[in-house]
Amino acid sequence: MKRILVTGANGQLGTEVVRMLRQDGHYEVCAFNRYELDITDEEQVMRKVVHTKPDWILHCAAYSNVEQAEEDGYDANWNINRDGSANISKAAHEVSAKLIYISTDYVFDGKKAKPYTPDDEVNPLNEYGKAKLAGEQAVQKYCPDAFIIRTSWVFGEHGHNFVYTMLKLAEKTDTLRAVADQFGRPTYAPDLSLFMKYLIDTSPEGGIYHFSNDGETSWYGFAKEILKEQNIKITPVGSDEFPQKAERPTYSVMSLDKVKETGFAVPTWKDALERFKKRIR
Repeated sequence: MKRILVTGANGQLGTEVVRMLRQDGHYEVCAFNRYELDITDEEQVMRKVVHTKPDWILHCAAYSNVEQAEEDGYDANWNINRDGSANISKAAHEVSAKLIYISTDYVFDGKKAKPYTPDDEVNPLNEYGKAKLAGEQAVQKYCPDAFIIRTSWVFGEHGHNFVYTMLKLAEKTDTLRAVADQFGRPTYAPDLSLFMKYLIDTSPEGGIYHFSNDGETSWYGFAKEILKEQNIKITPVGSDEFPQKAERPTYSVMSLDKVKETGFAVPTWKDALERFKKRIR
């Protein structure tokens, strides 16, 4: 039975990963939330990982407030996403554990006109993207055979996300505006969890993978699909209508070819959204 350590176990992704692995019954899961494992504490990380002796570490813990990372959360962003990831990587190396690190589409600047491949040049525009990229580099330094999964626009039952925001706004108003000039791929947390489990079970070659659900859209297109059963008017607007501290890439669609080459079947984001709606009902 494989022993798997999960960081960020109470987050949007971590919760799904832990639930899925425990339901399967073929894994011994050691799940730690941020209060049980402070990934910024190098000594604590090493002590817990050496004591646990996992076969795999699924590093789901992250600082994910993109806006706050530009100001009040600047230090926390770098301490968690760069330094915390380095601490996890060093500990994984110490016990020879396989490592999966979750990264982001925000490592790209969005100036490309076709989907980004794992080999494309990175150029993050905001502090969150810069710190996650530094986390990738730390992982590659200490665990060269690790799996780095870049993902985007994550939604699921647990935590805050765009789908919940739209559904809540629709309860209060019959008119909404949504950004129509930023394009990407939504990602359903349970589907990303399934791919992580697939990597554990099949052990393909390590490296950088891009995972999201298939099909691309804008935030406007995403909002329309979320609220298609409701009598609500959604107006497409430009990014300048929603000024933000953190600059976002206008096009962060990532190629799924490498994931598909492993044999994993990637569902579309519309299919994923329907499954999400059924679960929350």
